[in-house]
Amino acid sequence: MAVENNDILNQVMLKASEWLREVYDPETRAEVKRLMDNVDSSELIDSFYKDMEFGTGGLRGVMGVGSNRMNIYTVGAATQGLSNYLKKEFANLPAIKVAIGYDCRNNSRLFAETSAHIFAANGIDVLLFDELRPTPELSFVIREYGCQSGIILTASHNPKKYNGYKAYWNDGSQLVAPHDENVIAEVLKVKAEDIKFKGNDELITIIGEEVDRKFIEKVKTVSIAPDLVKKYADLKIVYTPIHGTGVKLIPMALHAFGFTNIIHVPEQDIVSGEFPTVISPNPEEPAAMKMAIQKAMEVNADVVMASD
Repeated sequence: MAVENNDILNQVMLKASEWLREVYDPETRAEVKRLMDNVDSSELIDSFYKDMEFGTGGLRGVMGVGSNRMNIYTVGAATQGLSNYLKKEFANLPAIKVAIGYDCRNNSRLFAETSAHIFAANGIDVLLFDELRPTPELSFVIREYGCQSGIILTASHNPKKYNGYKAYWNDGSQLVAPHDENVIAEVLKVKAEDIKFKGNDELITIIGEEVDRKFIEKVKTVSIAPDLVKKYADLKIVYTPIHGTGVKLIPMALHAFGFTNIIHVPEQDIVSGEFPTVISPNPEEPAAMKMAIQKAMEVNADVVMASD
């Protein structure tokens, strides 16, 4: 067992040493060096023992340096690979356009902006949200503005150390066959030195409230029982976003439908990748719903709603 562990450590050390090259930024190199010098090699091994896999759902993993972590280089490789595929698949178009969204998680905005720069450096037009937005709005933007693809930086309701990267096609849905496998193949070809981090930033357009208004108008058209909403417009609804993106649009959407009595959980309206009031921001877990249920009991609410 000791021999096997030594073999793994030797392989990891060799792989980690690749991240000490000049192609990586000084902060990354310093952190890799710290891990390599640490007597406890467990974090080093977990960070480098494999490459983070770009699967049909994109990327998802713990943030940090290393090939098995979410960082600007693993995110960058995914974006470069997607760029390469889009340029092949839509070579007949005069311009290719993508949309980018992100959630409240630590580094989500950094990863989104990094991806925007990479797409632009590859000659691809970018629509980048000015702030965090819920995932369905990204799908709307892709269709509404004629994008060929889109990505969102989110890890849904995973614990705070995680982040993720989801890729979407021109119909607003996540990648499916054959595009999923084709994008994966392109991502696997990308090395750190292949990633185009800079250039053509004039191709990046910031979008915001004007898109929100269009999205809410579209949401209103799918109301399945407007007469019932009118009848129960004063239904007492407690809503919590559990520190996430829902706070941007869900209360607005409820009011747009006609509901008038929306009660917030103020402590959980605070947008934060630290998710300070919960261990895990998963509304399926009773602990995450504790504050909302307490608020509902205080105000004698009819409904409790939560989003991750």
